[in-house]
Amino acid sequence: MFHARIYVTLKPTVNDPQGLAIRGGLRHLGFNAVESVRMGKYLEISLAAEDNAAAEAQVDDMCRKLLANPVIEAYHFSVEAD
Repeated sequence: MFHARIYVTLKPTVNDPQGLAIRGGLRHLGFNAVESVRMGKYLEISLAAEDNAAAEAQVDDMCRKLLANPVIEAYHFSVEAD
């Protein structure tokens, strides 16, 4: 059994209205040192695979097919054996 941690974020060239709203909220609360905020997604997946390479291949395929939009989002992940 393997455990994957996946991070999906908007590419730097893509406008991030949620990030802008969060930055505005933080500044409104007095956190004026915040320069920018980028919003993203974090996912944890447990999966069965023969070995670490097979688990990584499955997770990469999941990201490309469903979990991330490759046009506007980037992703990275780590996979560890349970």
